Amino acid sequence: MTHRYTWRTGLLELGMIAAAAVFAIPFYVIINLAFQEPHSQQSAMVPTLPPNFESLGIAWGAGGLGAALLNSIVVTAVSSVIVIAEAALASYYLARATSRLSRIASVAFIGGLMLPLQLATLPLYVIVRNLGLMGTLWGLVLVYSALFLPFSIFLYTMFLRAVPIEYEESAQLDGCGPLGAFWHVVFPMLRPVTMTVLILNGIGMYNDFFTPLLYLSGSGQQTVTVAIISFVGVYVTQWPVVFAGMLLASVPVLIAFIAAQKQIISGFAGGLKG
Repeated sequence: MTHRYTWRTGLLELGMIAAAAVFAIPFYVIINLAFQEPHSQQSAMVPTLPPNFESLGIAWGAGGLGAALLNSIVVTAVSSVIVIAEAALASYYLARATSRLSRIASVAFIGGLMLPLQLATLPLYVIVRNLGLMGTLWGLVLVYSALFLPFSIFLYTMFLRAVPIEYEESAQLDGCGPLGAFWHVVFPMLRPVTMTVLILNGIGMYNDFFTPLLYLSGSGQQTVTVAIISFVGVYVTQWPVVFAGMLLASVPVLIAFIAAQKQIISGFAGGLKG
């Protein structure tokens, strides 16, 4: 069957090109300004030729962006692994158990989704301070592991309730215990929703500004979002340095997306279907 190229097809193509151009403008501005001289007053829309790498050097060296990037990557990776492990196990129990305790626990986790973050800020701050983790990356990991858990449990529980229990019964007939059935049979089937949880939580943690500013303030350690904001105060007239920091901060995310593009898209689409 052949498809004729009609005027409707042409209009759709023009619409897609126009939409792509609109979305590309912010990326062009970031890249163009990042390669300007630190004190340049040139318009953001005028191409920077030849490109200047001085702003990138200042952001990476004097701004301490290298250490901040490493902190963000470590915190995001460790927190994501902890959240996935906790949420998958807890959701497996909540999806399969029928006791009153499981129903109360489900309501408690869903309640965590309803409450605004501001209500939990003060209790979490006191807990982290009393544990002696204030100003450490482990304190930030602990906070993220708690904040992102309700949403992850909600996604896992909804997905698990659509998985037939016969798979686990067959595994138990072959000699697996409950944990063995979960690890060898159920968890591999959760790959789509696991990728969804990893993507949404990872982006949220990496781009978060308020939480690291609150728990790492005054410690000498910072994440990439806090480091970029600090450029505005120190280099107030050097906007190319700020945009150079934003460009460098996006590199790890772009590398991760390119390396796992197929798995991310298929996993995210499968997770949305449930």
